[in-house]
Amino acid sequence: MTNILLKTPEEITIMAEGGKKLGKIKHALMEKVRQGVNAKEIDDLADELIKKTGGKASFKMVSGYHWATCVNVNVGVVHGIPKKEVIFKNGDLVSIDIGLFYKGFHTDTSISFEVGGKGVHKLFLETGKKALLAAIGKTRVGHRISDISREIESTLKQMGYSPIRALVGHGVGRDLHEEPPIPCFINGKTLSSPEIPKGAVLAIEVMYSTGSGEIKVGEDGWTISTSDDTISGLFEDSVAVTKNGPLVLTESSQTEPDSVFTQG
Repeated sequence: MTNILLKTPEEITIMAEGGKKLGKIKHALMEKVRQGVNAKEIDDLADELIKKTGGKASFKMVSGYHWATCVNVNVGVVHGIPKKEVIFKNGDLVSIDIGLFYKGFHTDTSISFEVGGKGVHKLFLETGKKALLAAIGKTRVGHRISDISREIESTLKQMGYSPIRALVGHGVGRDLHEEPPIPCFINGKTLSSPEIPKGAVLAIEVMYSTGSGEIKVGEDGWTISTSDDTISGLFEDSVAVTKNGPLVLTESSQTEPDSVFTQG
């Protein structure tokens, strides 16, 4: 039986504070990506910005992983090591995944975008964003985890894209990965899917590709790519379930660029 760890309103307030800082860091990293920049530079910037929050890099707290971010390009799905050898070029589809441990709680967020803004991947990226928004809309008391999964899968399939079936979103809180698993597809057991309670905090992830949705693990033991070398995307936000509906913790305004550098 799934054990969803509930958060108090006070704990959600702390997570919202950390999540806002993380959202600003996410957008700062995205703005840094351009042709000729390498993935290590992005990770170095992430380290710098996380340090200024007074928090820690969540991903560095995962056994065996030594980086603040996961950076994936084109066929990369998740867990890409931000290496110096990964140099961005215009037209690349880049995904940045990052977590922040702040005042005892993790938040987790991801974003995908195109380098150079040529619009090659415009429809693909718009669909991923739409799927995440639809999923968040179902993150309400009394709904089931399968309702989230259904929204992701149906939104993607309407446009001919495939959800990644071997990976899932997750609960988030004092641990980076908590119950429940949140698939990007319906597994046919909707009635046994956990009900969503007030106080749950979920890292909802939309992971998808233009191909089959099957994956492979790279020689480094971390990097996961599409098995058919098709383009992949990733969108994720940490969302708290309140009596008034979903509260997106990692949402941020891009109009206050300096605030990410403040302590708090």
